[in-house]
Amino acid sequence: MCPLEKLTALLDHGIAPLGQIFTPAQCQEMIKTYDTGRFRSHIHMARYNFGRGDYKYYAYPLPEAIQSLRENLYAQLVPLARLWADRTGTRGLTFPDQHSMFIRYCHTQGQKRPTPLILKYQTGDYNCLHQDLYGALYFPFQVVIQLNRPGHDFSGGEFILTETRPRRQTRAQVVPLAQGEAAVFAVNYRPEKSARGYARVTLRHGVSPLRWGTRHALGIIFHDGK
Repeated sequence: MCPLEKLTALLDHGIAPLGQIFTPAQCQEMIKTYDTGRFRSHIHMARYNFGRGDYKYYAYPLPEAIQSLRENLYAQLVPLARLWADRTGTRGLTFPDQHSMFIRYCHTQGQKRPTPLILKYQTGDYNCLHQDLYGALYFPFQVVIQLNRPGHDFSGGEFILTETRPRRQTRAQVVPLAQGEAAVFAVNYRPEKSARGYARVTLRHGVSPLRWGTRHALGIIFHDGK
């Protein structure tokens, strides 16, 4: 897990590596949940023009590994989230110290549906650029974890993050992740220093088409949705 000083790369780039989160065995156990887990919803991307492939939202109670990650990562990210909110002028967002308190706050705002998800892509599948906002209340960061082995289980399917900057061209980043590795990135925008304080740089993320194979990824989103 990265210390907080390394996570400050989020301020400059909107994304930061977290290193190895799961062992290969843990990745395989998580992949198995795609067929055996408890889910509240199953989304086929092509139906909604989101891309190709599908994903499932876990139901409460979440698998223990996901619940633990959600709580522990949230606690590490809270100080940066508060600074982020101050710099982007979103001071109305409240981030208590504990994730359970934040979830209770989500529920008082009518956002009661769990948002952690597992995604599955096969040859030719892709995910269009998007943002994971499920209501007015949100945590500014989310986490992606690669579950399969690039170059062995699949080829292509790169995680992509784009930045739309004021009065400049959109910039794209390709983020390589090995099996079990994770990255934390901005949900919708990051603050960028400007002549008048801070401007908002809009971010979107997606996945390039798979050339062959099967790819699973885990998404840890810290706010619940409507």
